[in-house]
Amino acid sequence: MAGRAAPTARRKRLGAELRKLRECAGMTTTQAADLLGTSAGQLSNIEVARFGVSADRVRVAAHTYSCTDQSLIEALVDMSADRQRGWWEEYRQILPPKLLDLAEIEHHGTALRAAHSIHIPGLLQTVDHAREIYRQAVPEISPPEIEHRVSYRVKRQAVLYRDAAASYRALIHEAALRMRFGGPGVARAQLRHLLTVSELAHVSIRVIPFSATYYPGSGQSVYYVKGPVPALDTAQLDQSHGPVFIDSEAQLAQYRLLLDRLDAAALPVEQSRDLVHAVVQEL
Repeated sequence: MAGRAAPTARRKRLGAELRKLRECAGMTTTQAADLLGTSAGQLSNIEVARFGVSADRVRVAAHTYSCTDQSLIEALVDMSADRQRGWWEEYRQILPPKLLDLAEIEHHGTALRAAHSIHIPGLLQTVDHAREIYRQAVPEISPPEIEHRVSYRVKRQAVLYRDAAASYRALIHEAALRMRFGGPGVARAQLRHLLTVSELAHVSIRVIPFSATYYPGSGQSVYYVKGPVPALDTAQLDQSHGPVFIDSEAQLAQYRLLLDRLDAAALPVEQSRDLVHAVVQEL
């Protein structure tokens, strides 16, 4: 088992899931290590992703912890076998690690869902819109870092255009459509870009209008990435200090329910396009 100075998001999730399985089995680290023929220290390092773990060891651990969910076991095995690093690694010494984790998580996602009330979702932002958002950040971001963040955001958007792209469903409140970040010209180009992307077969963009009488969630932004099995889903929340990742089953269930309820409040796709067209005409 080799140590990793900067573990990937999938390595961290793999370790966390193995820890969950051990805890569900009611075992301490010492007890589990004895059964697995390793030391408590080595097992702890696997669970916090300092050490990698082989596919065989994942299977042995799952059996030891009495896990009978074969789909989950195979998904964890796949995670252990994936040792390649993606394009986001070029930003490793430039941007905060959690931003890189976000790119990795969505890269491996099987379906993507987003809900935003004030901002256009990152995967749908134009370069000029994204740059203006970063210019207004508090605390201020230096001009070089702004450009790094913009280029990083644009590269993330490749998940929408690759072969066999995952489905992407965005729920956007009308308030976000009417925000004029960068002025009318930038806002107009942003909305037209939304209309263009909405034509992709795997993309669904729906608007929650001001006229909606039902809007659960208090306006929080949620990004939900579906994993190969439900237990490996991830919800990401935007905070002023950076992204926060949620992976507990109880909380994931709450965010799935929230997104389903927001779905119910949104206009159908065609009516959403009509509303975006109307806002463009007003600019």
